[in-house]
Amino acid sequence: MEFPRGAGILLHPTSLPARYGIGDFGPEAYAFANFLIDAGQSLWQMLPLGPTDNGNSPYSSYSAFAGNTLLISPEQLVLDGLLTTDELPTTSILPEEQIDFRSVRASKAAMLKVAYTHYQESVDTSLRAEFESFNKDHKHWLDNYALFRSLKTARSGAAWHEWEPSLVNREPPALIRAGADLEEQINEVKFYQFLFFRQWKALKKYCNERGIDLMGDIPIFVAHDSVDVWANADQFKLTSDNLPAVVAGVPPDYFSATGQFWGNPIYDWDRMSEDGFKWWVTRMRAAFQMYDIVRIDHFRGFAACWEIPAEAETAEDGSWVTVPGDEVFAAIKTALGELPIIAEDLGVITGEVDQLRGKFNFPGMRVLQFAFSGDEENIHLPHNYPANVVAYTGTHDNDTAVGWFNRVPVAGSLSTADEIESERNFCKEYLKTNGEEIHWDFIQAVSASNANTAIVPLQDVLGLGSHTRMNLPNSVDGNWLWRMKADALTDEIVTKLGSITEVHGRRLGEP
Repeated sequence: MEFPRGAGILLHPTSLPARYGIGDFGPEAYAFANFLIDAGQSLWQMLPLGPTDNGNSPYSSYSAFAGNTLLISPEQLVLDGLLTTDELPTTSILPEEQIDFRSVRASKAAMLKVAYTHYQESVDTSLRAEFESFNKDHKHWLDNYALFRSLKTARSGAAWHEWEPSLVNREPPALIRAGADLEEQINEVKFYQFLFFRQWKALKKYCNERGIDLMGDIPIFVAHDSVDVWANADQFKLTSDNLPAVVAGVPPDYFSATGQFWGNPIYDWDRMSEDGFKWWVTRMRAAFQMYDIVRIDHFRGFAACWEIPAEAETAEDGSWVTVPGDEVFAAIKTALGELPIIAEDLGVITGEVDQLRGKFNFPGMRVLQFAFSGDEENIHLPHNYPANVVAYTGTHDNDTAVGWFNRVPVAGSLSTADEIESERNFCKEYLKTNGEEIHWDFIQAVSASNANTAIVPLQDVLGLGSHTRMNLPNSVDGNWLWRMKADALTDEIVTKLGSITEVHGRRLGEP
């Protein structure tokens, strides 16, 4: 599906400057939507919104269907009568520009507990009816998820494959008994999901009514310690001990000399084909109930997957294994019709990947930071962009534009000092710049290109350095923490971004 000419911003909601230590669906989310409108943007792209594990990565979630309750707005709970102002979380010790996930998890858990207590005491029959309707509409994933989270909590966070064998194997009598024993905890989990989706639906409605589409992100793989694997173990390549037999990753690439060892279990595609890839159809249906546009992360994994033996130390020991992506997307299209899907086709791309993407007319991606390491034929140079792509200055896995331009060699880097300087010189010559405002040069370049869609991480709009990058692939510490300052989006930025957007025919509301 080809998109109309437009522009957007990549910003994960956790990076918003909310008062309670982490961005959420409260007032600052609506303020950001107003910024997008004022600057002529028509897309708000975000990272996956699922509940994250202790690593805090949006790409490692306990569920492919549930929402991250850290995004629930305390202010909105006050407006709904579920909190009083005296019960709002404390903000005195929370950092302004980073997320202290440990503190935030504790304070929001306590807040939600209070909100649930008030709900139980409430005589608001309309809210109760709304909650009951939510439970019914989302039953296909919500029941399993609420039981999964309740069981994990009751077992001090132990991974599902370490539980009692009867629960690991999902024996019906054991599940029924656990559901009865944990009934109150299960209802709490469901209520918190109700609050998440209620607030998300209101924010989406606000954006859509003002011409802004919301773009979500679907990781191709799911975490092993997730309800998705626990409830569908037969659809993954697991050992007799319910551990991954092989895991996902990528071979040595731009980001790592030893490749990336992700550790996610890999689908048993043959087994999935037996029911017409029902799990994938259900997942994509749920995604498009949430988002207007979906970006599929690691799309090339639908043509072939880099399978690594689970016992390997690095991703170098993997091999490519063919995947029936053609059948998967045919099943999705038959069930749901033609969908606005963006294929993240970065990295080691083959003709089979291009053929699969082209068959279903999914726009691919171009990233300006990758443009200057070759010659004038580099597909990431703006003059080579076809219309049906999404052009980025950088993604959540890249450094910021300023950080990239000013970078120096570091231990483990694939680039030497000479190579970095050569890229920088090519960049300056191509963009006709001295680099003093390299972030605006990058924004101008992708906006002026032939690509139907141009998206810029907010860090590049603000001209921020490497300390604000969202993620460094193949690393564990220091990721997903950045938050913008409350006063960052000045009138000057709105005017400049709006002008660039308008002059290149991308402004919100233009034909």
